[in-house]
Amino acid sequence: MTTPDEPELERETAPLVRPYVITNGRSLVDDHEFSLITLVTAAVDGPRTGHLDPEKLRLLDLCAGGYLSVAEIAGHTNLPVGVVKILLSDLTEEGFLMTRAPVPPAKLVERHILEEVLNGLQARFG
Repeated sequence: MTTPDEPELERETAPLVRPYVITNGRSLVDDHEFSLITLVTAAVDGPRTGHLDPEKLRLLDLCAGGYLSVAEIAGHTNLPVGVVKILLSDLTEEGFLMTRAPVPPAKLVERHILEEVLNGLQARFG
């Protein structure tokens, strides 16, 4: 016997069940390797065989084009960031992906150095 509330309950639980199923109920224990700006790409000499879930295959396809951040990957896949991090962690451990820390921001140059460069250019070409 079904109740009128049953379809509504199914709609509410569906978004919660899918991430649980995709990650096999796991959570990421050590989150330090994957921040939102960690860069990920497919490993050039990574394994070519192995059974991968459709979600993992999609991540590999995305990363094959070059470096993407974890945030970009989550945006392209419409998966929660936590789920993406778990899948990326699996693929990295299995050798399919490589990670790289983002390029650190450049340090600001001191103003007097820029002024000296400007004065030198003006003297030469001015």
